[in-house]
Amino acid sequence: MPPGAGAAAPGYGFPQPGPATAPGYGPPPGYGPPGYGPPGYGPPGYGPPPGSGTPPPARPSGPANPVQAAAIGLLNLSGLGLGYVLLRHWVGAALCWLATIALLVVALPADVDGVPVGVLVGYGVVLLAAAADGFRRGLRATLRIGAGLRRLALPLALVLLAVPAGGSLAYGAARDEAKEEALLARLATADERVKSGEGLLFERAEPLYRLALDTYQDLGTEHAGSRAGKLVPARLDAYYAQLSTPYAKKDYCKAVAPLTHLRGLSGTFDKELLGSRPAKTDEPLAESLYACGTAALGVQAADPPAETSLNALLDTFPKSAQAARVEPAVREAIKKRSAALDGGATPCDTVLEVRAIRTSLDSLTDAVFLGAAREAVATIEKGEFACGTSQFRNKDFGDAATTMTRFAKDYPTSSKAAHARSIAIAAEIADEEPEAGKSLPPAKAPGGARMVMVVSNDGPGAVDLLYTGPTTGKITLNACATCTKYPSSVFLDPKKIKACTGPASKYPKATLQLPAGNYHFLQKRAGTGTSAAGDTKTSKAKIESGYSYTNCLYVTSGF
Repeated sequence: MPPGAGAAAPGYGFPQPGPATAPGYGPPPGYGPPGYGPPGYGPPGYGPPPGSGTPPPARPSGPANPVQAAAIGLLNLSGLGLGYVLLRHWVGAALCWLATIALLVVALPADVDGVPVGVLVGYGVVLLAAAADGFRRGLRATLRIGAGLRRLALPLALVLLAVPAGGSLAYGAARDEAKEEALLARLATADERVKSGEGLLFERAEPLYRLALDTYQDLGTEHAGSRAGKLVPARLDAYYAQLSTPYAKKDYCKAVAPLTHLRGLSGTFDKELLGSRPAKTDEPLAESLYACGTAALGVQAADPPAETSLNALLDTFPKSAQAARVEPAVREAIKKRSAALDGGATPCDTVLEVRAIRTSLDSLTDAVFLGAAREAVATIEKGEFACGTSQFRNKDFGDAATTMTRFAKDYPTSSKAAHARSIAIAAEIADEEPEAGKSLPPAKAPGGARMVMVVSNDGPGAVDLLYTGPTTGKITLNACATCTKYPSSVFLDPKKIKACTGPASKYPKATLQLPAGNYHFLQKRAGTGTSAAGDTKTSKAKIESGYSYTNCLYVTSGF
């Protein structure tokens, strides 16, 4: 020890026990913060000089301060980690920030489904844990902020609670808007489907319409309060207007299917949404069925047939004004065509139209149509005869013969049946000898004297003899059992053939009573072993008053 070691130099070393410490002994006043160094180490104020390092974070050192603890916990509950910032607990603050950023990444942008429940629960657990930890740490912590700021901490914490609450509200609003946009997008898709069916036949567009209606119904019932849901009534009005377009254009047959669909929606669509719309289609549908059905009367192969539309009208709207007009309309259609048969240019076409009406009447089971059915039958009879005479005058002798033969068969009790048979015979002769068809056979044979013509058959096989002139008819002669064909050649004069020169009893005979006049004959011989069926031969004769005549029918070999 150097000399004078018994006394310390002023200001050097630790103070010694004693009643007093020499002035200036120890570290300079204010050295180091309170409590600097290990507990119990050095006297108060002992430590490094001011500014020599970063102060340590606040630590519990004072009495419990619940208000402060609550403020720090609430600041952490805001999700911003501000409680940890006051405590200068940067790890905790960073964890809060990371949790909030992760939530924002998952949640934004807002969509219809919102944030998954697991994410929300996890974030809530983090906030509660941060709040509890902040409360614990802040209970006895000494904050390095002014007293004024400490007093503002709790109000600030309460105010900042509006951050998560406001964020939730804003996110909820964004999510609701996203839902609205999604519903509006669905509405727009349904609108496009309806529009794409415009101009198409209803049968082709119906699947698109059904999809659109499903969307309208869902939006109008399950999302009635949404912007899209509130637009559904207007869309239904537009839907009804579009499908009613054919009716507005008076295209009645095309209007039936869509109007039937619109009327039937009350059974498949929400009735409250539809309101009175289906009922408003009753009148247009009834009018369309009536107009389509009556327009098809008399039209062969009409699509749809008249009876389809008219039966639908009578079944669906039996008490309607349109149903009451059906029977008069049918009768008017028949009457119009009956009038056209009197001197009309196309009676054959007209009778086909009346036959089509008759077919429709067969399918209309209401007894009210019985009278119209009888009128149709009478008009068809009239039309068939008019058709046959028209064919004869137009030189369509084959068709005339067929038509008049059918008429005589179908209407044997008709007053015109005999005349029809005469026309059929004359047409058959004229088909072989056109000169015989210069004029229509008279309905009645002339009066006056009749000349006898005896006709004999000198040929194999039975023979029909058809004749027309002042009177028209047909006789049949039986076969001659011993008669054969006469040879013939280009070198043999037919006038030299001596037919029917044997005993009179040998030849089958028939007698005709003919008024005077010019006649055309057609013999049609039945087939035998020596003659072909349908062998025909025409001839002419002039019958004069006061004479009797014979006519021998024979067959030549043709070579």
